[in-house]
Amino acid sequence: MKAARILLVVLGVLVIAFGAYVLVTSVSPKRIGGLATWLLGAVILHDAILSPFVVGAGLLLRRAGRTLRAWVLVVVQTAIVLASVLALVVLPEIAAKRHGQKNPTILPFDYGTRLLVVEGVLLLVVVTVLVVGVVRARRTALVKPTTIR
Repeated sequence: MKAARILLVVLGVLVIAFGAYVLVTSVSPKRIGGLATWLLGAVILHDAILSPFVVGAGLLLRRAGRTLRAWVLVVVQTAIVLASVLALVVLPEIAAKRHGQKNPTILPFDYGTRLLVVEGVLLLVVVTVLVVGVVRARRTALVKPTTIR
């Protein structure tokens, strides 16, 4: 186990070193400030908004997990994570489109509307799964088998 940890640490350091090399050789120095700002914003968005939301939703689902089946919890948590990651990926495209671009073929779609549609579909899936899970849990609670002594 110790050897595997050492190998993973060394591999991680090599990947970071390669990323730093690519950054220095491919990004002009005047653009590194903008890149650092974007990366800092992504970390703040993830750590201050998305992670607490996902953890809070997970805690609420764990409480409900006493009555709901595991597959319901898995589907809901997966939908929350998918919605969060999708928002993180698409929000910069929406911002870039609003700032305007020199080439209109780079961002040709209405990403805001498409994000809302996909998030709405995920919400519909979550609501459907929760309704089915609650109905099944209630049916199971009503039809508990009794043991004969």
